Amino acid sequence: MTENTPAEPAAPAPAPSPTAATPPPAAAKPPLAPVSRTSPITRAALLAYLLLIIYASWFPFSGWHNQGLSPLIFLETTSMPRYWTKFDAIINVIGYIPLGTLIVYALYPRIKGIWALLLAGACGLLVSGTMEAVQTYLPSRVSSNLDFYTNAIGCAIGALIGVLTVRRLLDQSQLQRLRRAWFAPHASQGLVLLALWPLAQIYPQNFLYGLGQLLPILSEWLSQLLDMEIDLGNMIRPDVELTVEQYWLSETIITACGMVGAGLTLLCLLRKPSPRGLLLSAMVVASVVVKALATALLFSPENAFVWVTPGAQAGFLIGAIMLAGLTYAPHVAQRRLAVTTLLLGLVIINTTPANPYFVATLQTWVQGKFLNFNGAAQFLSLLWPFFAVWFLWLPSHKLNAAKVS
Repeated sequence: MTENTPAEPAAPAPAPSPTAATPPPAAAKPPLAPVSRTSPITRAALLAYLLLIIYASWFPFSGWHNQGLSPLIFLETTSMPRYWTKFDAIINVIGYIPLGTLIVYALYPRIKGIWALLLAGACGLLVSGTMEAVQTYLPSRVSSNLDFYTNAIGCAIGALIGVLTVRRLLDQSQLQRLRRAWFAPHASQGLVLLALWPLAQIYPQNFLYGLGQLLPILSEWLSQLLDMEIDLGNMIRPDVELTVEQYWLSETIITACGMVGAGLTLLCLLRKPSPRGLLLSAMVVASVVVKALATALLFSPENAFVWVTPGAQAGFLIGAIMLAGLTYAPHVAQRRLAVTTLLLGLVIINTTPANPYFVATLQTWVQGKFLNFNGAAQFLSLLWPFFAVWFLWLPSHKLNAAKVS
């Protein structure tokens, strides 16, 4: 028999090389701090507000001529103006507070802190001084050192508010997160435009949402320029008297077009997760509230809802039905329909004669202390539809970014 030999013991496993050792787990990285970003919406808002200040300060833009006064005459006197009120001073301060705040927001994060405060204050002095200097060429306006100082103070207060709130609002705000979740990346200019739509209802208009009635203003300017009576409305439209039913039909179309045009402009900026119905309803409700409050303030409380006519009610109902049906339409279709309705509304509002009842009511309006405010309101009322059409015709890829879910 063959003798069994014991098996050789297995060789021990080699010790692991120090260089081949498993690396220790990486240390947990601290959460990244929020990145400061520029805010296109604040820059667009700053530009819009600056245009409002210019229009309000130089309204009514007529009678320009050199009165033989130094443009800096308001700085050459230390005495107070002969006619001034606490109301005027307070309005001047309040009117420039948003300007200072928006300047600081627009500069962030490139310039912040004390430097942003100083730069915004200097811009307030420059803007206010320019407005007062140009007013020396307008016989209907009076430049004033009180206006200059109160405007500058208002801008400085606004700049301080901006410095204290800019980080919380632009870097850590829930509003910023909702902005990125609900709206397209390039919707900033559109959001500013839509925020101004309710404010455009302040100035008295022939019809509800009847913005963009330029012919009376153009007729007045041409009459002054050519020193002769010119009525562009009579040149364009037939010289016929409209019946009450025809006025109501025109008002129905104008109201529906204005409401649908603004609503679709909002809808084509929204992402899929956004609460479209809620946002759309909020914008429309805001326009109605502003319209009622402005009518009560400018005329009388009992006239707060005088604009609720049968034509306005029918147009509002038609507009609501159209917006409900188009809420989830493709963005391209929403944009094209918005342009179509806005242009149709412009054509009808500028070819429909003024309502005699509206003209009689307007004659009771005493602008008085609200002259500057009314100038800015008229600016919005006249030009909002044109700005909206221009925005909707921007390169389509900016608006189509709203398709991203």
